[in-house]
This record gives sequence, structure tokens and C-alpha cells, in this order.
Amino acid sequence: MKLIRRCQRILILSLLSVSVFAPIVFFSQKLKNLSHIGREEFVQDLSNIKYKTDAASRLNAVEQESGEDLTEPKQVVYEDRNLGSGVSYSSIEKHDSQEPENAGDPIKFSERNETNLERKGQKSQLSELSSTNGEEEHSNQTAIEHEQNAHSQYRQMINEKNKEMRDGDCNQTSVSYDKHLCSRSKKVADEMVTEMKDQVIRAKAYLHFTPPGTNSHLVKELKQGIREVERAVGQAIKDSNLSRSSLQKMRYMEATLTKASRVFPDCSAMVYKLRAMTLNADRQVQSQKNQATYLIHLAARTTPKGLHCLSMRLTAEYFALQPEERQLPSQQKLQDRELYHYAVFSDNVLACAVVVNSTVSTTMESDKIVFHVVTDSLNLPAISMWFLLNPPGKATIQIQSIDNFEWLSTKYNTTLKKQSSSDPRYTSELNHLRFYLPDIFPALDKIVFFDHDVVVQRDITELWGIDMKGKVNGAVEICHENEALLRRMDMLINFSDPLVAKSFDVKACPWAFGMNLFDLREWRRQDLTAIYHKYLQLGYKRPLWKVGSLPLGWITFYNQTMALDRQWHVLGLGYDSAVRRGDIEQAAVIHYDGVMKPWLDIAIGRYKGYWSQYVQYDHPYLQQCNIHG
Repeated sequence: MKLIRRCQRILILSLLSVSVFAPIVFFSQKLKNLSHIGREEFVQDLSNIKYKTDAASRLNAVEQESGEDLTEPKQVVYEDRNLGSGVSYSSIEKHDSQEPENAGDPIKFSERNETNLERKGQKSQLSELSSTNGEEEHSNQTAIEHEQNAHSQYRQMINEKNKEMRDGDCNQTSVSYDKHLCSRSKKVADEMVTEMKDQVIRAKAYLHFTPPGTNSHLVKELKQGIREVERAVGQAIKDSNLSRSSLQKMRYMEATLTKASRVFPDCSAMVYKLRAMTLNADRQVQSQKNQATYLIHLAARTTPKGLHCLSMRLTAEYFALQPEERQLPSQQKLQDRELYHYAVFSDNVLACAVVVNSTVSTTMESDKIVFHVVTDSLNLPAISMWFLLNPPGKATIQIQSIDNFEWLSTKYNTTLKKQSSSDPRYTSELNHLRFYLPDIFPALDKIVFFDHDVVVQRDITELWGIDMKGKVNGAVEICHENEALLRRMDMLINFSDPLVAKSFDVKACPWAFGMNLFDLREWRRQDLTAIYHKYLQLGYKRPLWKVGSLPLGWITFYNQTMALDRQWHVLGLGYDSAVRRGDIEQAAVIHYDGVMKPWLDIAIGRYKGYWSQYVQYDHPYLQQCNIHG
């Protein structure tokens, strides 16, 4: 019995010994073989890695598309070329000049090279592309040593240049490459933001490749990376706006994209997918632009609630007055030719108030100013009541209704109302009333006509001393090159029509309405109103001009306009946000032409102060109607 137990113990101990020592011997032999193979693969990988950016530039056969127009992708996605040649320092510089997105930040460029050398995905792709014979391995090993020396020199140079830039020496370097690095460092202040947004686009493209309903680990990583990167970027527009963890999230996303590139290596499919995404994004952007344009024009044609409230209150106060209390003072000066006469046609109370207040406050002789305001019968009580409550100092003002011009009803209503436009700014009777100035003011010889969206900034009585040289209209030209207000005759007039092409020169310099000096005597002598009616009637039969009064003005006063100095009248404050402040400050009259009028919420904020300084926001009626600056 004891012998049997002893044999059992010996057998058990023998089995335990075998189970312990056998794995050790087996794995030791296996590790020895693996280490030998690993050394060979490491040497082979080193010989194959020429330079990350050089090889990757050949692998990334998809070139960036520039411009708005999309072009077809290259049919040859990859070309087999010899990648085993050595890399010199000059080749690094050449690659740096060809890849501005990597050369923008020297430190980031070098860090990316080091990081990319450690990536297994790139190493495996590069190893498949290289040659395996012994002679090439020897030459490549020599090239690697040369490359490492050049790369270390390049890194040392970049560190020195970056230190100079941090010390504020960007403007003091004398070497051309130093200036290049300095300019690059300033241009790439948003490089990380741009790269993170590009990562999101690439990740979404990869998600489109996955079959519907796929819930793999890679898909989860891509979706999570998209959420994290989008949250990290947020509303940032510069790298300085990013949080400290953004760099870590960007690296995590780059690692995920590397995995996805190995799963979906078809570059041509990626090209078409990105093109489809770009086309879809362009369509969405264009749709949003069209919608925004429509809403802006709709807002421009809509009367703000505050202005409507103000008109109603003033109208109610006006009809509460006795007839003798509705008379404005100094009406005997209305036909005095020795005074300075201004005209403005409008249905907007605040707009008229600003034009009158700015003109009177900037003149040296306000008692010699006479303002003629023409409006419609609906707004006549409100505008009259405003100037009864707020008289313009010593200046004289006259308020008239277009409905009181009985001579105009037969001429005007039978023609203008035929125009097919939904925008009242173009078909408004007040807009075309300017072509009847000699009939409206038969006793006057000269008059300055204002649009209701202008502000007068200095005394303009000097206009009356300008020699018109037989011309009828004095205006500022708008044919200057390299300016937002550039206009040409063919922009609004149809020169494909034989009559137009024969009668007018397409190269003639057009001018602007808004502030115009008219010689009414010469106007009557040449009967320019008849020319206006002639082309107005022809325009109903065939398309000669676009809707509005400006093209008809160019036709009516063709060869009858004298160019004024540009400082008399600066335009663009109603649509161009890039008007120079110096031009605005020096201008005698500034014009909010366009749809972004200063009394609307869509006005350009940086220009609104020039207009609002002449509005009495402390007036009780304005406060009651919630009209604030």
C-alpha cells in the first residue's frame, strides 16, 4: 500500500515538473526565433523608410482640390516609383516649399515627422513598397544615416528660428528663409483648428464607407472621435481659443483615422466620396445664402414696428390739431431763388428727420436753408406733425403730398404702374418723382436732391458755387476700378438692343443718385423729362433696362452729367462693410444705399452711429414706441 502511494506521489511530482519546465523551454525557443526575425524586420523597415513626408506624398495620391469648381479625380491613383533613393537636406527644403500646410509651423512639422515614423500603419505600407534585395538594403542604410544627420541639422535650425520668433525677432531677421518662417508662423495661427475640422470631414467620409447597421469597434471610435473633436473645436477660429486637451483629442482622432485608412485603402473611392460631400455642402451653403438674401430683402421692404407705431401716434396728434395749427412757419421763403433749396422724397419719418437735422446742424447759415419734403397722403400727417413738434431751427421746411400734384396724375400713373416688380422701392411713385423736379418747383433754378438714406456731415452750400458748364446733373461717378461700388452701364442697361447700342456708349462712366445738384433751367430747356418718358415707354415693349430709377437716370442724363469730387458723396454704407473710415470721415455726404438701411435691425453696426447721432432717441414718442439707438 505504501509503495503504491509513493509511486503516485512520484508520478504527480513528475507531471508537475513537466508542466512547469516544458512551457519555459518552449517559449524561450520561440522568443529566440522572434527576436531574430524582429531584428531582420527592423533593419528592413529602416531601409524602407526613406522619409515620412517623401513617401507619404507618393502614397497620398489624392491632391487637394483648389477653387470653387470641382475637377475630375486622376485616373491613376498610385504610380509605382523608386522610393529607395537617399534624402538630402536640399530635398527636405524642396518638400517643405511644396507642402505649405506642413511647413507653416516648423516645430509642429518636425514633431509630426517623429510621430509618423513610429506609426505601425505607415511602416507596414512603406515596407510593402520597398525593394528586398541585399544591395538596396545596403544603399538604403547609408541613405538613412545621411537622412538622420540632415534631419537633426534641420531640427536644430528650426528650433533656433522658432526661438528667434518667440523672442520677437520676426521683423528683424535678415535671411530670406527667416522671413519665410516668420510669415508662415503668422499665417498658421488657425492651423490646429483647420486640421481638426479636416479630421471630422475625413472621419465622416470613412463612416459613409461602412455598411448600414454596422456597429464595429472602428465605427464607434470614429463616431466618438467626431463628437470629441467637434466639442473641442466649438466656435474656435484660432489655435489660441482651443483648450489644453484639444491636442490630445486631435492625436487620438489621427490614430483612429490611420486605422480606418488601413481598413479602407481605396483612395479613388475616397476621392469620389469627398467630392460628393463637397458638392452636397456647396448646395446647402448656396441654399442658405439664397434664403438669407430673401430674408434680408424681405426685412428691407418691411416697415419696422417702432416706425409704424411712431407714424400712428404722430398722425393721431396731427388730426387733433385745429387747421390753423397745422401750418408750418416761414412759408414765404419757399420760392426765393437766393436761398439754398434741398429736396427729399420719402415716406419715412425718421429718415426725413435725419436728413434735415444733419443738413441744418452742419451749415453756417441755417436761415438760408429751405427743405422741400414730398411724401404720400398716408404719411403726410405724421411727417408734418414731427416737424411741427421739432422745428429745424431757423431753416424753412415745406411738406407736400404727391397726391396734390394734379398735373402728375395723367402723366405718371399711366406709365409707372405698368412696371412688373414686387419691390415697392422700384415701383414707388416717390422713387420716380425725381424726374419731374422742374415741374414740381417751377420757380426755382437750382436744387440739391437727397435720397432719404443719406447723412450730411459738413456744410455743402459750396455746391451752389460750382460751375455746371452747361450740364444738368452734378453727381459723383461710380466707375472707379478696385472698389465695391464699381458700376458699368451694361450692368443695368441692355446693350444687346440695337437702339441702346446705337444711342449710348457702353464704356461711359455711370454716376450715383443720392446727392445730386440739378440745374432746373437747363433741364427745362433740353426737356429731359420727355427723354425719360420715351425710354420708360420703350421699356414696356422690350427689355431695355432693369427695374428701378437708376438706369433710367443714366439714360435721361446721358452726356448731361458733370462729375463732382468723390469727397462730396461716399456710397456703400448699406451693403459694403469694407468702406474705409477715412473716406467716411472726409465725406460731405454719406449714403446708406443698399438694403441694410440704418433704421433697420439688419443695418451694418459699424456705420449706424453716423446716422443715429441725429435721431432724438430721448423724444417721448420714440421711447413709447421702443425706438432705441
